[in-house]
Amino acid sequence: MTTYRELDLSLTADQQKLKLDMQDFSKSVLRPAALALDRLPDPQQVIDPRSPLWTAFKAAYAQGYHTVLIPKACGGMGLTGLDAHLAFEELGWGSAEFAAALAVAGFPFAMAAATGKSDLIQELVTPFVAEKDARQIGCWAITEPDHGSDHFMGGTPQFQDPGISGQVTARVDGSDYLINGQKAAWVSNGTIATHAVTYLTLDKSKGMAGGGVAFVPLNLPGVSKGKPLDKMGQRALNQGSITFANVRIPKRYMLFDAASYETILNLTLVLTNGLMGAVFTGVARAAYEEALAYTKTRRQGGKPISEHQLVQKHLFDMFTRVETCRALSRAAMVYNASAQPPALEYSIASKVYCTQACLEVTGTALQLFGGRGLTREYPIEKLYRDARASLIEDGANDVLALVGARQLLSHSISETV
Repeated sequence: MTTYRELDLSLTADQQKLKLDMQDFSKSVLRPAALALDRLPDPQQVIDPRSPLWTAFKAAYAQGYHTVLIPKACGGMGLTGLDAHLAFEELGWGSAEFAAALAVAGFPFAMAAATGKSDLIQELVTPFVAEKDARQIGCWAITEPDHGSDHFMGGTPQFQDPGISGQVTARVDGSDYLINGQKAAWVSNGTIATHAVTYLTLDKSKGMAGGGVAFVPLNLPGVSKGKPLDKMGQRALNQGSITFANVRIPKRYMLFDAASYETILNLTLVLTNGLMGAVFTGVARAAYEEALAYTKTRRQGGKPISEHQLVQKHLFDMFTRVETCRALSRAAMVYNASAQPPALEYSIASKVYCTQACLEVTGTALQLFGGRGLTREYPIEKLYRDARASLIEDGANDVLALVGARQLLSHSISETV
């Protein structure tokens, strides 16, 4: 079914099946749903109970795909680094927004599992894993009105400046925490989520470094949600703000405190940036395949445009970029799934390079479609808009590059001491 050559000849039969199953699901369920949702004029229609969004979510949950980030010991898919790349490239090939939505849907529960605490796993993770009807959906609440990519600037003086702290705070109140503040409108799954993993401030005297990570059920008193954003790209990935007004959670729901916050923040970035690299490798491949097929049928100058040398050069450049994206993002994900500690700079390089290359590939694909590429008759203009959004989401590429550069410099310093 796939149109590209798999260079890893050591894939097991199970891994080959995983890849094909994900591709079949993406082609038959996710891509049609994403195209239909993209055309809705009002983002509120995307989350309407009668929307194709829910059909796609329920189909994914029925297959267990909501547990892609959950360890096998907790009942999840338990994917290796290579497995995860195979899965998320295919999900991205079908729909970048659904790939992100499904990953985020399980993120709070994966974080609860990461604590290793059997009581939390039994209480929070086990029911989610058993869910087959998309009644539990997670979100990742980190971006705030005054804080975006700077959340990831650990190790810098401003990150530890007591004059700069997060806007969502938690304080101890007896046997509970009280949470107050607002998360910005970029919370993925924010308007439909039932649970959030919330990155917040516990100790303002430590600045942004004085954070914590809390598991927050969103049906608690004091939680309110904003309207879904009307976005340029990835419109099927609903995003909206969440406000906390004296929201009370038990202390055990504070999964990680300030002592481990920077470590958890880095591990989060390793995971999310790694997934972005895989997903947008898939998006780039989708654009390349659409362009390859179109140029074989579109005639100009008395022959299919694929027979013109300039078009052939564009196609080969696109193919090369897709393959370099796959090589980098897969290597980074495989390494970081096993290495202790993982190499953050490689996940960042994967995200920054693959999203930028994806924008270039989708832009070239749109150019090869000519005027038709600008219309909604073909999916290329959507793929281009989706790719453009990727340079900002999960950390703006320019800022992430600075974080990655600091990692390289810190390694150089430690090696010379």
